[in-house]
Amino acid sequence: MPDGEAKKTKKIFTFIRIAVVVVLITWGAVWLSREVGWGNLAETFLRINLGVFVAALGIFAIGQVIVALRWWLLLRSQSIFIKFSASVRLHFLGLFYNNFLPSSVGGDVVRAWYVTKHTDKRFEAALSVFVDRAIGLLSTMIIAAFFYTLFLRGRHDITVTSDEKQGGFVNSVAEYKWALIGLCVLLTAVFCSLVLHARGRALLNKAWVHVRNLGSRGIKKLKNAVVIYCSKPLTILIVFALTVFLQILTITGFWLLGLNLGIEASIKYYYVFFTLTWVLGAVPVSIGGAVVVEGTLAYMFIHFANVGKDAASALALCQRAVWMLTSLAGAVIHLSGAHLPKDFLVDYEKSID
Repeated sequence: MPDGEAKKTKKIFTFIRIAVVVVLITWGAVWLSREVGWGNLAETFLRINLGVFVAALGIFAIGQVIVALRWWLLLRSQSIFIKFSASVRLHFLGLFYNNFLPSSVGGDVVRAWYVTKHTDKRFEAALSVFVDRAIGLLSTMIIAAFFYTLFLRGRHDITVTSDEKQGGFVNSVAEYKWALIGLCVLLTAVFCSLVLHARGRALLNKAWVHVRNLGSRGIKKLKNAVVIYCSKPLTILIVFALTVFLQILTITGFWLLGLNLGIEASIKYYYVFFTLTWVLGAVPVSIGGAVVVEGTLAYMFIHFANVGKDAASALALCQRAVWMLTSLAGAVIHLSGAHLPKDFLVDYEKSID
């Protein structure tokens, strides 16, 4: 794909992601106003003990350092010996991009770009970022499936609330059925109009080619990752163990925060609900999974753990606040240039900023 078309495609995807966030935030604000009430939500937030919130923030920050350690081990398995402190700085930089900036490239690509400035093994360094992400997502899905099977599978008494017994979900769908039908009709009309016009068919063909190329490159990366890392089973095992530990550590921090909010649900719900929403948040439909993660998490606690709407919404929003506050370290790192190797600005007249 030519550079001009690639830039245009990136701008389109960026615009779509921003539009999705705006729509979701608007919908979320309306829902909170109607179903929870801003006054009730404010009262719930006022019950939070500052010390407990700081503790949850600190636990999450420690978890991110462990994520950086996981990535550092993957780099070392490829004989890329950057300092651990450098991997921590690059990880927090990527975290900032993921949570704050409306970029279509994402924090992983930012990490992959900057880590290549620390080593001559650029391909292996960049590939390690995506292997790290893949292992993290796979580990999270395994943890979610394990805890669901262990604690919640077959427990009808906790998965069916009084609202659902009365057909609450069905009634909700029926209430908005005409809006859903209208949306389907609109999407069908747009697709048909594109198919019927030559320029529309050309646009669809370009989109298909772009998706196919992305899929082809992804398969090649996966193949290379399998070949490279299969010879390092001990490293993969350690990385997986670190992932399980940091996930449990982080979720325990949010469980403490939930207790402070008056949520009496067992910690087993947290292990399932948080991990599921984290996997869902990895789908790049919005910026950093904004609103998608919060809405899904609140829904699960409300309908499957019998938690009040105000407390569930507050817990979901507190998680986002913890993420964003921790991510601010990445902004400081970027502004100070700490993400670059110390000799980079000496060896080159122009920085990559």
